[in-house]
Amino acid sequence: MPDPETSLEPRPSGDGSIEYGPYYFRDYWGSPPYERSEHWLKFFGAVADSIIRDLHPTSVLDAGCAMGFLVEALRQRGVEAWGIDVSEYAISQVHESVRDYCSVASLTEAFPRRYDLITCIEVVEHIPPQETRNAIANLCEATDRLLLSTTPEDYGEPTHLNVQPPEAWSAMLAGEGFGRDFDHDASYLSPWAALYTRRDEPLAETVRRYDRSWWRLRREAVELRASLLELKEKLEALHSGETSAGSEELERRHEEILRLRDLVIGKDAELGAIRGRIAELEEQAMARRYAIITQRLQARLFNAARARFRRLRNPTG
Repeated sequence: MPDPETSLEPRPSGDGSIEYGPYYFRDYWGSPPYERSEHWLKFFGAVADSIIRDLHPTSVLDAGCAMGFLVEALRQRGVEAWGIDVSEYAISQVHESVRDYCSVASLTEAFPRRYDLITCIEVVEHIPPQETRNAIANLCEATDRLLLSTTPEDYGEPTHLNVQPPEAWSAMLAGEGFGRDFDHDASYLSPWAALYTRRDEPLAETVRRYDRSWWRLRREAVELRASLLELKEKLEALHSGETSAGSEELERRHEEILRLRDLVIGKDAELGAIRGRIAELEEQAMARRYAIITQRLQARLFNAARARFRRLRNPTG
């Protein structure tokens, strides 16, 4: 059996799961490698600052904490934080200052307590599909706020066993009573990160929140397209009499077009996710209406049958 300390790839264990050893974090992860370095300490320090500034958590669990960098950053800033990860190697690399607060555990196992906030950063796409709902249920059982980041792409990564679009995760979390918080910008984690909170509200209010967000994104996308067309017109004018100064302006405008194009693509993706959720909510509303009508019809049929039975038993009554 290969030595986990020298294994050349994330290898399957006896139960079919994957053991994430040194190679995965050092070489397989990509560039820069995931290790204790200025890059990752600075990144998770900035994430911790954003979480504290926007969410003011009193207790945090980082589900899938790897080497505990976020746990470390949060505790340095006075937040009670814990971490779990399925990788024994990653937990062995946790800094001594937070070693007592990080442990080996799986998201598919029930958590020992509840937390004000759970963060789950690029983890659930590694969980086999048949175990995903159990993991999501465990996360939702242990908190009322879930900060989730899971890539909707990167299918080439062989340990990504369950890559899903954002609306798939939103639908799954909605089944646990959680909805996306559109007022929280989680882009400090990734373009696809989102905060989900437990909500007990009428369906009409849920639809209202989604529609409000859809309309705002739609308006932004239209304005971005208008700006893009305006920049193209200016570029055409520059092409007609290009000078040295014009070349610099041309390059600057070209970079602006690329930036706006990326924004439009991102907004279109968000619009698609929201349309999917609205369609799902409408289907749920129709199903509820159908169930109510069916119940009423059954009640009427039962009352009519009961009245007929009484008349048969007492024809002179």
